[in-house]
Amino acid sequence: MRRLLVITHSAGFKHGYLPVAEEILKKIGEESGKFEVTATDECNLLNREDLKSFDAILFATTGELPVSDEQKMDFINAIKSGKGFIGVHNAADTFYKFPEYGRMLGGYFHSHPWTQEIIVIVEDGNHPATSHLPKKFIVKEEVYTFRDWSRDKTHVLMSLDNSSVDLSKGTRPDNDYALCWCHNYGEGRVFYTAFGHFKEIWYEKWFQIHLLNGILWAMKCL
Repeated sequence: MRRLLVITHSAGFKHGYLPVAEEILKKIGEESGKFEVTATDECNLLNREDLKSFDAILFATTGELPVSDEQKMDFINAIKSGKGFIGVHNAADTFYKFPEYGRMLGGYFHSHPWTQEIIVIVEDGNHPATSHLPKKFIVKEEVYTFRDWSRDKTHVLMSLDNSSVDLSKGTRPDNDYALCWCHNYGEGRVFYTAFGHFKEIWYEKWFQIHLLNGILWAMKCL
């Protein structure tokens, strides 16, 4: 049985979905029979010795996490050495003062100009995290835009259909708004999904399958 460490520490804005996220992550792990979840809002397990016990780390975090520089490097080196990393929504709103985290994740949160129903484009329908989805679908979400991000540095799985929003509110000159991506980081795999702001989405089957297979991909089970 694989082990997933879920960190929900909020050093910035505290999202209301977090208790539901813990419940759903434990449920999909148990039901799949593939992994068990250790969930905590503390950061003390982010050290070299404790991280050896986990196959992947999932962040649903905000702000500058209360860890030492040594712990930051232990965490980053664990991913680089082969652990999986899964970032959910506000994981991109984390560790701004630790640039290597942004490089590992693929970018940082910039702003959220649209909180509404949007049309999502599935760019890669062959990835395990998206293979169950139609080419396009509608969902209500708080849409993040990103800085220090480029599709040259990652593999985009889903993106925003720009026709479904008021683009004049956007933050990127290229109007390229990814919603989910993945890539390798050293020997590790990184999976990020920008969905998850509203607790209701965590109960939706498509999102649970999306998360489950993103986690399993990051763990190299798929």
